[in-house]
Amino acid sequence: MKSSIRTGLVAALAAGAVATAVVPASAAVTSGASHAVAGAHAVAANPKTIKPAAYNQARSILANAGSQTAAKSHVIHGKDDVPVGYGTSLLAAARDEFRAADKKLPAKDKKSDMSIAHYNAIHSAANTMGITSW
Repeated sequence: MKSSIRTGLVAALAAGAVATAVVPASAAVTSGASHAVAGAHAVAANPKTIKPAAYNQARSILANAGSQTAAKSHVIHGKDDVPVGYGTSLLAAARDEFRAADKKLPAKDKKSDMSIAHYNAIHSAANTMGITSW
């Protein structure tokens, strides 16, 4: 009797330990992924860091498209990687700047509240840095 109780307790503890170890791991996988929405694409997470060359190229794309914020930002050099926040901040500032500049354009000439040329420049810069959301 004591042996069967002991075996049952060991099995219950082992099952609890496995459940405890598995639940956080699976929760981490689902919490970082985007949730499914009808008609939407799955969006990959942004990288944690970006290469300075990618940031500098994206900065040039945005500056050439007319972003004063990008034109005034500093070229990054002497570092192996930079935080992705540098890139997302640059994209967000250029987006806001382009939307303000393009607010009087007719709706047929805009995409996401900015000119199509500005929209393409923003997305080209984001793709250059590997950033999917900002």
